[in-house]
Amino acid sequence: MSIIEAQAPLHEAHRDNHTHRDVNGGWLRPAVFGAMDGLVSNLALMTGVAGGAVSSQTVVITGLAGLAAGAFSMAAGEYTSVASQRELVQAELDVERRQLRKHPIDEMEELAALYVSRGVEPALAREVAMQLSKDPEQALEIHAREELGIDPDDLPSPTVAAVSSFGSFALGALLPVLPYLLGATALWPAVLLALLGLFACGALVARVTARGWLFSGMRQLVLGGAAAAVTYGLGMLLGAAL
Repeated sequence: MSIIEAQAPLHEAHRDNHTHRDVNGGWLRPAVFGAMDGLVSNLALMTGVAGGAVSSQTVVITGLAGLAAGAFSMAAGEYTSVASQRELVQAELDVERRQLRKHPIDEMEELAALYVSRGVEPALAREVAMQLSKDPEQALEIHAREELGIDPDDLPSPTVAAVSSFGSFALGALLPVLPYLLGATALWPAVLLALLGLFACGALVARVTARGWLFSGMRQLVLGGAAAAVTYGLGMLLGAAL
């Protein structure tokens, strides 16, 4: 009894602290991708135009147009993508629901066999499968998790994905334009702010991944800087040719 009591606080501490972040909510990926894409694409677009030796007004108009077009495009793409994925999952769930209704015994035996393959004693596996199969909705949820690897109650939302993508892209794409809107006439303040934003986004992403903040930040900075440098060079070449 004393051993159990001594271990109880440890179990309680583990239970209280053993939590996981939401990785299926449908907002993180589009938000991160949107911010990065907004920064890189608009920075590259603006540097490409600036490389052609155009006026600062043209660069600003290009940046604002890129912000609006990209944000709406990202939102529409994310909504369609996530909605299609959700519809596919719902279709597969309907298939599984029909199988449970038409062949309940076969589905129960299939679930039992799955538990046996994971090391559960055959008699116990069949008993567990039988108990779980008594409730049709619970059986559907168990089969969906085991066979499809999804949680029917935790599907990503197309609206959440679209709004996250729109807002994050617009915010990221605004950074290169901001110095011009505040009165800058040269390109370098926009590039500097955008590169700092890329590093900050990469470092922030590291908080929800296993990567270190310095590595993640530098990776985004280098990739975004390379894209801007390439498009600037292309802009110079095209400007000279035209």
